[in-house]
Amino acid sequence: MKSLKKQRRIQVVLVAVVALILSTAMIGYAMRDGINFFRAPSQVIAEPPAPSEVFRIGGLVEEGSLVRGEGETIRFSVTDGGATVPVVYTGVLPDLFGENEGMVGTGRYVNGVFEASEILAKHDETYMPTEVIDALKEQGVYVEPDAS
Repeated sequence: MKSLKKQRRIQVVLVAVVALILSTAMIGYAMRDGINFFRAPSQVIAEPPAPSEVFRIGGLVEEGSLVRGEGETIRFSVTDGGATVPVVYTGVLPDLFGENEGMVGTGRYVNGVFEASEILAKHDETYMPTEVIDALKEQGVYVEPDAS
């Protein structure tokens, strides 16, 4: 009788372990393309990612670098104070996008240029993404705005 209970308990534990491993594998498989790592321009220049890797880059739009091309193609540079990465984007920019403003872009780094598929800008006059603030602080560029 005790042997049967022990065997049943072992079977339940094994089924639970297999279910946990399977669910973890399925979650990992589902998220493989959905995880975009954030990198500052200094990190991109120091260790360029593979052209097939999708990631997010953030920093300040460098002053004087914003160039509107033909159609909806826009070129600009993003900086964290330590390095600058050229960016090309085709599409409509957010309303609050501008020079010396914080931005985060999603895309690929191909031949020394970040090809953005999505550009996000701050959503009000004082907001800046925390990843961008952290990257700018690391380079000694970011100064806390007055709370007044």
